[in-house]
Amino acid sequence: MSSISNVENLSPQIIRHVSKELGDLTKSPPEGIKVFLNEEDITDVQASIEGPAGTPYAGGLFRMKLVLSKNFPSEPPKAFFLTKIFHPNVASNGEICVNTLKKDWKAELGIKHILLTIKCLLIVPNPESALNEEAGKLLLEQYDDYSSRAKMFTEIHAKPLKAGKEIGLTKDIVSEGPMAKKHAGDKKLLDKKKKEKKKVLKRL
Repeated sequence: MSSISNVENLSPQIIRHVSKELGDLTKSPPEGIKVFLNEEDITDVQASIEGPAGTPYAGGLFRMKLVLSKNFPSEPPKAFFLTKIFHPNVASNGEICVNTLKKDWKAELGIKHILLTIKCLLIVPNPESALNEEAGKLLLEQYDDYSSRAKMFTEIHAKPLKAGKEIGLTKDIVSEGPMAKKHAGDKKLLDKKKKEKKKVLKRL
C-alpha cells in the first residue's frame, strides 16, 4: 500500500477541485459514510463506512482509504480497506476490486461516487471478479458459510468498542465524553461506599 504523496504532481486546479469535494463530503456526508480530511496530503483520502443493514457487515464500522495517483483523475485511485474484512472483492492486503476503479472509470466520476460504489459492494458483492477466491466460492456455493465467516470478521475486527467492553477495556476506550463522566461518577460513588464501609467496620 503506497504512502507516497502525489500532491506535488497534481495541478493546482485538480488540488482545488479535490479539496472542495472533500470539504463538501465532510460537511454533508452520504448516509453511513464519514470522510476524514488529511490537510497535509489530499491524495490520501480516508473514510469510514457503516456496514449496511441486512448484510453480514451490519453493525460494523469499516475504515478505508483512497490513494490518488499523480495522473488523477485520468487514472482511477486505488482503494483499500484498512479494517480487516471477509469479502470476495477485497484482497488480503485490503485492496478493493470494483469495476468503477478499473474498466468503468471516467475522469468525471468523483470521490463521492467511489465511496457510494464501495458501500454498494458490501450489499452486492461481485464474485466474478474475486480477489478473495475463498470468499467468492463460498458466496456462490455455500452462502450460509460465507455469511457466518463475514459476520465473524465483522465482530472481531469492525466492532472494537464492543469488543473492548467485553474484555474490560472500558477505561481505555471511554476516555472522554458523557460516558467517561458517568464512569468517573460511578468510581467516586464506589470509593465513597468503600470509605463508609471502613468507618462502620472501625466502629465495630
